[in-house]
Amino acid sequence: MFDLSIETQFSSAHRLRGYKGKCEAMHGHNWRVQVTISSDKLNDIGIVLDFHDLKAIVNEAIAALDHSFLNDVFPFTEINPSSENIAKWIHESIKKKIKDSDCNISSVTVWENESSSATYYE
Repeated sequence: MFDLSIETQFSSAHRLRGYKGKCEAMHGHNWRVQVTISSDKLNDIGIVLDFHDLKAIVNEAIAALDHSFLNDVFPFTEINPSSENIAKWIHESIKKKIKDSDCNISSVTVWENESSSATYYE
């Protein structure tokens, strides 16, 4: 089995509805995103997927989140824009774009700061 990972980032603000504490107020993060895909086979040139292509897919997915107020971006108009929900949303967005390849998304990890992250995987 092969695992391939890329990291990228985006900046945005959010507030957690129903949260009792500082995160209830609007605040921002420079989010870091790591996406790991896996495959049990390599293509005819000996790679799972080009790193450049994977990064482009992820960056396209997160473009709607970058420099935005997440609470105004669907589906975060209806669900809290928590790190957990953001990781799941990115996973689902990317899954649609790589469904025709021979790889699967192993996990999506979203860091809201250097020491706090949430990971989503199926």
